[in-house]
Amino acid sequence: MSQILPVVHILSKVLMLFAFAFLLPLGVSTALADGAQFAYKQAILAAFLSGAGLWLLSRRGKRELQTRDGFLLVAMIWTVLPVFSTIPLLAYMPELSFTDAYFEAVSGLTATGATVLTGLDMLPPSINIWRTEMHWLGGMGVIVLVVAVLPMLGVGGRQMFKAETPTPMKDSKLTPRMAETAKGLWQVYVLVTLMCMGALWTGGMSWIDAVVHGFSVMGLGGMSSHDASLGYFDSVLLEIIIMVFALIAGISFSTHFMALRTRSLLAYRHDAEIRWYFAILGASIAGVTGYLWLKGVYPELPEALRYVSFNTISVATTLGFSNTDYNAWPYFAPLWMLFLSSFCASSSSTGGGIKMMRAMLLWKQLYRELVKLVHPNAEIHTKIGTHAVPNKIIYAVLAFFFVYIACIVVFTFLLSASGLDIFSALTAVVAMINNTGPGLGQVGPASNFAALNDFQIWVCCFAMLLGRLELFTLLVVLTPAFWRK
Repeated sequence: MSQILPVVHILSKVLMLFAFAFLLPLGVSTALADGAQFAYKQAILAAFLSGAGLWLLSRRGKRELQTRDGFLLVAMIWTVLPVFSTIPLLAYMPELSFTDAYFEAVSGLTATGATVLTGLDMLPPSINIWRTEMHWLGGMGVIVLVVAVLPMLGVGGRQMFKAETPTPMKDSKLTPRMAETAKGLWQVYVLVTLMCMGALWTGGMSWIDAVVHGFSVMGLGGMSSHDASLGYFDSVLLEIIIMVFALIAGISFSTHFMALRTRSLLAYRHDAEIRWYFAILGASIAGVTGYLWLKGVYPELPEALRYVSFNTISVATTLGFSNTDYNAWPYFAPLWMLFLSSFCASSSSTGGGIKMMRAMLLWKQLYRELVKLVHPNAEIHTKIGTHAVPNKIIYAVLAFFFVYIACIVVFTFLLSASGLDIFSALTAVVAMINNTGPGLGQVGPASNFAALNDFQIWVCCFAMLLGRLELFTLLVVLTPAFWRK
């Protein structure tokens, strides 16, 4: 118990801070008189009082976090915060079960974007803002936000940042202090978010829709205020704006930070992931456009280009918006898009999947092994840019990829055994673990996850959390070795 107290002590402060996240939807609800104010007041009281109670119980356990504490704290935060995030949903929609509300909250905070709700157009604006504010908070990472303010609370945040940062090279620093790094990342994130919201409002959205979709785009979440998603607007201009900002959000925010800090675009030139990122997306858009045009899905090439470009970028970056039901396309096209979501987003972006950095390392390691077969005595190094990658990182990436595939297989069998058809089960799991949102089949972009039973919903919740915390961060807490002294 004494080992957990320091973690509970920090968790208590996170909960009290999280209570302030409900102030934005409360302010919107009050300004618009949409009738949901009571829901946010309940959430604020519950989060703050729970945090205060835990603080009183654990105040004597305060100490600097160790590496093990960091993993446990990250796992606890990402499983506990969704509980409090459900309060506005359950208070305003009492017919919603806790299972469905927890799924909605996990989907929001992990920036997945899958939903069990219908009638989004009729919901109070503040509810939709809360759903997508969760995207925005979870997209960059609640933990990174907390790291930025932990020094003010008297606790260092290096272990938390290392446990949360989504990249295989976690020991590299952008600035000498972790808190300064976190603040810098959030400054860039806020700036680009405001630019996105302004562009969407200028492009024709109401200010409510601009805020909702701005949060969603920058978090690469995909929840919308309309059941028809972006198809509701039927606007090429808005689709272009969203594609541009989705591409920005899919690039490493470390690179954005360095570019802003040095006031130079050289940071983008030196980012090895960017070339692969745009090359794969460009080739995919061209190939799928030509495929659908030749298949006669769209008789006009510009029309095919419009729908393929938007949906390919949306799914590949794990945004998850749609402007048409691509589930009705020949299956090669949506399956290829879902495949891209597994690796297209850059490390340290708000996207999901294994990240482009790991995909590059896997590809280069494959080439290295093929060359070694021909030249067994050759000294060949796997490089990213001009830097040789240590073997320990390559081994870690190979292990990560094995666990990633194993999780997809296990979760697919679980969903299939519980009654979901195998195609829907597979695509649902891939969409959950990549934090993409819609799958295919019964969980395609024109439907949602409401038809799943409680067991299937909980499997999806666990898959979303695993994906958002990049597998090992959560799985390590479940191993017996973690709890041994």
